[in-house]
Amino acid sequence: MKFFEKLGRKSIDFFQEFGQVINLLLGVFRFLPKIIKNRKLVLYQMEHIGVDSLPLVFIIAIFTGAVAAWQAAYQLQGIAPLSFLGTATSRAIITELGPVLTAIVIAGRVGASIAAELGSMKVTEQIDALETMGISPVRFLAMPRFFAALFMMPILVMVANAIAVFGAYFISNLFLGVSFEVFFDSVKRFFYMSDLIFGMIKGMIFGSVTALIGCHIGFKTEGGAEGVGQSTIRSFVITSALILILDYILWTAIF
Repeated sequence: MKFFEKLGRKSIDFFQEFGQVINLLLGVFRFLPKIIKNRKLVLYQMEHIGVDSLPLVFIIAIFTGAVAAWQAAYQLQGIAPLSFLGTATSRAIITELGPVLTAIVIAGRVGASIAAELGSMKVTEQIDALETMGISPVRFLAMPRFFAALFMMPILVMVANAIAVFGAYFISNLFLGVSFEVFFDSVKRFFYMSDLIFGMIKGMIFGSVTALIGCHIGFKTEGGAEGVGQSTIRSFVITSALILILDYILWTAIF
């Protein structure tokens, strides 16, 4: 009986929190007409989420491309010539590795940062002070972060794709003897715009989920400094899991 009681409480807690997240999402979109008025807040968050993440995205992407090249070369042994290496690496990067790995990196850097920042404001009663002054925390704090992540993630994904493909070419040329013409001719012949669009759509969804979960957990933080630390960890864990779950759902829904 205790097992079913615990299961019931967990189920109720899950649906309650799910409802709170949906309510926060609706609140964010309710303030969409205010985005021009609050453009400075949005631009600041776009710089924080996008520009400041570029060095980390660069490092992750170039090694992702390098590993993808080695893995593709290993799988092509005895099956197809290395002239298909460009296709094998670029399509995997554009549709899967670029969006997913970039999203997980951003979840660790940005999602956890949002949860920690808003959590600190919550436990120090700064959010209560905003409400006292008649300023909506959703408009002032959540809306700029949500739309900044929504706008910047596709750009970060495109940058990661380009760097990762270059990294794959560098390894292919340096260690496997595949020339520039052979590698990129293979990329060009089997490139589909739908793959690029699919990857960008995934980036938009992953970015919005990262910001939304970070804001939700930040707003619900309790327990002082310890609570802020727990919220930071919880934000990254939940967001990373959701990214992988949504990735599978998108693949099955489209293909």
